[in-house]
Amino acid sequence: MQRPAVVVLGLVGLLVAAAVVLQTGLWVEVLGTGEYEEGTVTVREGSDAASPTATQPATDASTPETTIAAREQEAGEPLGTVEVRIAQTFDQRYVGLSETASLGPNEGMLFVHDEAGQHTYVMRNMSFPLDIIFIDANGTITTIHHASLPPEGTSESGLTGYEGRGKYVLEVNRGWTNHTGVEVGDRVELPPEAT
Repeated sequence: MQRPAVVVLGLVGLLVAAAVVLQTGLWVEVLGTGEYEEGTVTVREGSDAASPTATQPATDASTPETTIAAREQEAGEPLGTVEVRIAQTFDQRYVGLSETASLGPNEGMLFVHDEAGQHTYVMRNMSFPLDIIFIDANGTITTIHHASLPPEGTSESGLTGYEGRGKYVLEVNRGWTNHTGVEVGDRVELPPEAT
């Protein structure tokens, strides 16, 4: 009778350990994320014909508003170019830029999802603030967030979720979109490695 109980307890212990490893992301440290492909992203000015937009109010005076819209138009003048690492796997998207100490002025990461949809990003273990740019499958910017660093000691469940719709998400230094004039409705030329 004791042998089955030991086996059951052993299996329960193994399941609990596996849940902890998955929940905390320790599996990424053990298995790694694999090599990132690299590419260049260029953002071009969208047309002046705008669809309806919605603006989310800023959460405090230092956080700009977030504008959300869906527009389709021809691409215009180039506004900015970013050299990116491309996060295509789940592991790469989970880690993101959290293991990066800093970015150069025109560096970033491009996240590629299997399909367009609603996605939420958080500032997990980040060392610097970001602009988080959601891009639809057709290359149109749908949402831009200006994400601050979370307060020291913020738990995973306490992190702010930055939501948007798209197939791609571009993360760059906070303020890059303001500096370059990039806005919702502008068009993004994606590297062939990401399509």
